[in-house]
Amino acid sequence: MVSSAPAVDVPPQPWTGRFDGDGAEHRRWWQSVTPYAPRRAQPGHPSARPAVILGFGSDAGVRRNQGRAGAATAPAAIRSALGPLAFHLGREVHDAGDVTVAGDALEAGQVRAGLAITSLLDAGQLPVVLGGGHETAFASYLGVAGSEAVLAGKRLGVLNLDAHFDLRDEPVPSSGTPFLQMARAEAAAGRELRYAVVGISEPNNTRALFDTAARLGVKYLLDEDCSAAAVAEFIAAFLADIDVLYLTIDLDVLPAAVAPGVSAPAAYGVPLPVISGVCRQVAASGKLLHLDVAELNPEFDIDSRTAKVAARLVTTVLA
Repeated sequence: MVSSAPAVDVPPQPWTGRFDGDGAEHRRWWQSVTPYAPRRAQPGHPSARPAVILGFGSDAGVRRNQGRAGAATAPAAIRSALGPLAFHLGREVHDAGDVTVAGDALEAGQVRAGLAITSLLDAGQLPVVLGGGHETAFASYLGVAGSEAVLAGKRLGVLNLDAHFDLRDEPVPSSGTPFLQMARAEAAAGRELRYAVVGISEPNNTRALFDTAARLGVKYLLDEDCSAAAVAEFIAAFLADIDVLYLTIDLDVLPAAVAPGVSAPAAYGVPLPVISGVCRQVAASGKLLHLDVAELNPEFDIDSRTAKVAARLVTTVLA
């Protein structure tokens, strides 16, 4: 049975980029990405599973979290950075369009995005969500948790590359609350959240957040401890304890010089080669179920530097 098209607010738009020719040897992303047409993906190796890009245009959560607004335009900026890149992937890539959050209607937008993600997962696709503030993560979780056929009997792990735990206990959801929301939703379903974070900045997380992480059994590495070897060992141990993985990349995990265009630029950060290594390790595991990239703020970017890093990380995960 073929699933219906995911409901979006903005249909896929034409991609653009440099033209060097129509041959396969000249192909770039803008020539390779096609609008998503609902169909069931054929079973095969995870590295060949079609990827479907879905934008989540939101900065309502960032505003609620008292951050620098502007992430709502991130999906277009990341697509613009991806478009001119040479296309070396061995899988199809499609574009399903965008779910957008109007004003402060965050929760409704997260539900809509979640339903779109579930439809993609149920059709055997690899969703690649381009956010948006890190409230994107709870939309992603709703989509993953809603795909009962995909998750049946499997241990789900959530791996966050981030300077922050995003475990705030607030009366109103925001970009700072998604993983506590996940933990509570998992508990209500009789499960325990398997959550790990690479890149935690100790000065930017209160003792209350560290206490919450300890209570929930969150595994984490501080940014200062993120050598390539230490991170590879940490990721290997986490992957060994799960069956499928949701990877979320908050671009503020990177040093501000590498990723200036975020709501909260990092004074220290984890080097890009280390983060890229995580992406390769996750891709090689064959366990990746869902990917999102969050917190790009084009209004504060410099020469599209952060958007280009986001695009590079997407290509690394999908390679």
